[in-house]
Amino acid sequence: MTIQEIYKKYKIMPILQIHQLKVAAVAKIICDSIPNFDETREVVTTCLLHDMGNIIKFDLGYFPDSVEPEGLEYWEKVQNEYIQKYGRDEHHATQMIIAELLNSEKIMDYANQVGFSKLQETKKDKSLAKKICAYSDMRVGPHGVISIQERVADGRKRYEGRRDRAINFDTFSVVVDALKEVERQVCGVSNMKPGDITDDVADKIAEELKNFEIV
Repeated sequence: MTIQEIYKKYKIMPILQIHQLKVAAVAKIICDSIPNFDETREVVTTCLLHDMGNIIKFDLGYFPDSVEPEGLEYWEKVQNEYIQKYGRDEHHATQMIIAELLNSEKIMDYANQVGFSKLQETKKDKSLAKKICAYSDMRVGPHGVISIQERVADGRKRYEGRRDRAINFDTFSVVVDALKEVERQVCGVSNMKPGDITDDVADKIAEELKNFEIV
């Protein structure tokens, strides 16, 4: 199946489809800029699937436009279907969905490493592929490709006041430092700079990736 067919089957919200496509596009830009890198397919596949269960944690009223044209009631129903089938942990749900689609421990492992809270581990990990997946995710906000500084500010704003997602200032600063280090590590082995990754370039690649086959 193509990733577009998979998104339709799993009722992935348009805003989440765009996010995953753009993260995968950013990842492909990076992979293509690294001499002799041989895990592009695995990295792109991971990024296209890394947030499949995220509707579970969504505050569906935060971006009112994101629930249209189906409407809030429709997506609340989908959210409840996900919770009933996969539970309330979006990361576990994503792992279960990947297992339904692929027989690949590697993709599951790479996807499990994606996320702000995992960046300290990612910084120390020897796998360049994991670093690319994690970094690419941090370069895409709700409305497109942004810098890591903008992404951090956006994340702080979105989760401010949410006790279930709270993180103390000291820990937050340490993780931000880890993100900066991951960026240095990734860019240090590539032929690109962070500013070379733009929304316009990512848009074109994301459109092409809609026909990417998950095998």
